[in-house]
Amino acid sequence: MTTFLVRRAVTTLVLMLGVAVVTFLVFYVVPAIGGRTMDQLAAQFASRDPSPEQLALIKHRLGLDQSVPVQFWDYLRALVAGADLPPGSGASHCAAPCFGYSWRLHESVLTLILDRLPVTVSIAAGAAVLWLVLGVGSGAAAAVARGGLVDRAIRVAALLGVCLPVVFIGPLARAKLAWLFPSVSYSSFLDNPLVWADHLFLPWLTLSLGYFALYTRLTRSGMIDALSGHFIRTAHAKGLPRRRVVWQALRVTFPAIATVFAMDLGLLLGGAVLAEKIYGLHGIGDLAQNGVDGQDLPVVLGVTLFSGLFIIAANFAVDAAYAVLDPRIRLD
Repeated sequence: MTTFLVRRAVTTLVLMLGVAVVTFLVFYVVPAIGGRTMDQLAAQFASRDPSPEQLALIKHRLGLDQSVPVQFWDYLRALVAGADLPPGSGASHCAAPCFGYSWRLHESVLTLILDRLPVTVSIAAGAAVLWLVLGVGSGAAAAVARGGLVDRAIRVAALLGVCLPVVFIGPLARAKLAWLFPSVSYSSFLDNPLVWADHLFLPWLTLSLGYFALYTRLTRSGMIDALSGHFIRTAHAKGLPRRRVVWQALRVTFPAIATVFAMDLGLLLGGAVLAEKIYGLHGIGDLAQNGVDGQDLPVVLGVTLFSGLFIIAANFAVDAAYAVLDPRIRLD
């Protein structure tokens, strides 16, 4: 188990480095390859008709007046050891891990992200729990009642979930279910868990329906295969209770569900950002859009990098859970 986790941790660190490199290339190198000069890039983040002095100041603050290797080294060093900020920034040092400093908001990008992170995580985590419980439970019920009325009804519901995108479900749910959930806002889970859940249920429902369909069909097919296996026949022959036999068949599907869930983490974060915009919640997606609208390169760069690293770290956690669910994985 320890060897497996160490290998996965090393792979995770390599992937994080890869994300950092790709993010740097996209924001700093690709524009230059496309023929844009550093002056033109700096002009994007200035007011109209900036003076040469303003362009020089922006280039210095963003590091655009340095060579590409120096820019990349400063970029990595800031993530690991922090960075000293030039005069006029409102602060003298950006503590590690430094994802950048917003000159427009005069705040560390990591601080801005952490202020908004609870909203995005609350939406994503609540939706994930909702679709896992409903999807896995419905898929198991459909497999046990294979060919019956319950099975057909669940499959129809799953098909509808696949056909209805978030951009359609969100406004529809907000219009039709406003009488049941009149307030959609964020409040801290620690203050009142019931209020927290009540105010975020519509975003959870909006985000979870499509995933509910996928996990229902995945669980159903896995359960049908498991229920026809030899170990299930042996369990029946030994006279084990039906509930225990079904539970054993369901456990067999857990590793496959965990694998798909790890792949869905990136889409989950993107879906949470979309749900934020539909319901007017101020999470990471809102921060990123404000950064684009305000031409705040450090914010856009920092949010992109943080999101990539967050997904990789979450995948590592899922891999660890996968090893617990299926001990054979540790031997691969």
